[in-house]
Amino acid sequence: MLLRGGGEIRLIPRYLDLLIFLVEHRHEAVHRRDIFERVWTDVVVSDSALAQAVRTLRRTLGDDSREPIFIRTISRHGYQFVFRDVIEEADEGHQAQATRTQGDAARTQGDAARTQGDAVRTFMVREPPVAVREDEFEPLLQRLVMEPSDARAEEEQRECAERLHLLGTRQALARLGARPGHAYARAVLRDTRWDVAEAGAVPILGEPGAVDTAIALVRLRIRRVARLAARRAIAAAIGGAAAGAIAGGGGGLLLSLAPGSAAPVSIAAVLSLIGGACGAWGGAAVGLGISIAEAAARSRRALAVIATAAVAGGVAGLAAQWIVRAALASLVGVHVAVGGALEGALIGAGAGLGLAPATARAEFGLAAPRGRRRVMTVLLTTATCAMAALVLSLAGAVLVGGTIHAVAQASVGSEASLTPLGRILGEPDFGPLTRALIGMSEGAMFGIGIALGLTRRPSESRS
Repeated sequence: MLLRGGGEIRLIPRYLDLLIFLVEHRHEAVHRRDIFERVWTDVVVSDSALAQAVRTLRRTLGDDSREPIFIRTISRHGYQFVFRDVIEEADEGHQAQATRTQGDAARTQGDAARTQGDAVRTFMVREPPVAVREDEFEPLLQRLVMEPSDARAEEEQRECAERLHLLGTRQALARLGARPGHAYARAVLRDTRWDVAEAGAVPILGEPGAVDTAIALVRLRIRRVARLAARRAIAAAIGGAAAGAIAGGGGGLLLSLAPGSAAPVSIAAVLSLIGGACGAWGGAAVGLGISIAEAAARSRRALAVIATAAVAGGVAGLAAQWIVRAALASLVGVHVAVGGALEGALIGAGAGLGLAPATARAEFGLAAPRGRRRVMTVLLTTATCAMAALVLSLAGAVLVGGTIHAVAQASVGSEASLTPLGRILGEPDFGPLTRALIGMSEGAMFGIGIALGLTRRPSESRS
């Protein structure tokens, strides 16, 4: 707990974890990388999220970044808790510690409440400066309705929104009304309510300018994590490409070794390239869709992830269908069935369904589970994507393997026919069983690749 004068000061759990971490390591300057590793262990967030947390702690402690008493910014490195007069006391049961900070001008009164939990700590801090008066509503609201011109102005505006929440969310919304710029201001208030423990609800539906507010909110959240979302999409593309290349190469090698097959060993390299390209395309689209959903949604995140992954997969499938059909028709004069929007949407939904439990646990940021949770996420995503592919195959839909077989059947002298694989399974041709097993394999490999890519935590240092 964080106490002042015997009364509890509410902080969201992540911010309290950060304060405890800084106090525990107060004898050194803590690098941002170490803070992310320790405090945001299961999510990936932007540097602005850390700056937001530190700003909230400073306001709570009555600190000033220009003349810091408690938390000092170490340029191009991180932060340090610099208040020297810190007393650390163990309780009688050695179950928790009480940490008390004492001010230079006046010492805090009262004893720290003893805690019963293993991980609970109590803080006593000096009183902050004079509280904000109610007549400061209007200046803060006037700054909130104007869209910021740069990153610094945006952070200052978020500070205004947080102060309005502390003054009273309901009163701030009532005073905001429907004045010019109210939709953007409401979006900022909605976004910052997650960072202020005392904040009230900021509804959108049924309020003036609901659509404009929702659009502004999505833009605001995506802009703050745009770089992270792009990097995750690239990681998902790489994962999908690797998985597709392995699946295509393995299938090609199996095809070349099948009894009665005329396919040379070199077919493995060709199918590996095709599989890698398809995996990269689908992985990039679905990965970007999932990242956007995680950035834009803080409530009902699981549903948002599944829906956005399905939409992104459908768009990618439709684009791939058009490109492949046009290429085959114009280059070799072949017209065959090619999977499209439906196939992409269902596989994308499968990937979203597998990743949804991991991202639902994340309060904000992009999910990056570790250890056993990451393994479970990968296994679940593998299973859901495989099941989606199985449903499509049983319904007669054409996936990558089916498209390759159809092209081979329509082309004179092609060696890529998958009929020998069907004969291994006891079918005279590329039958339903063969189609189902190959489809499940494609879905499973795509699930493995995209899950590994999306849950990969950046290891490089942040600058």
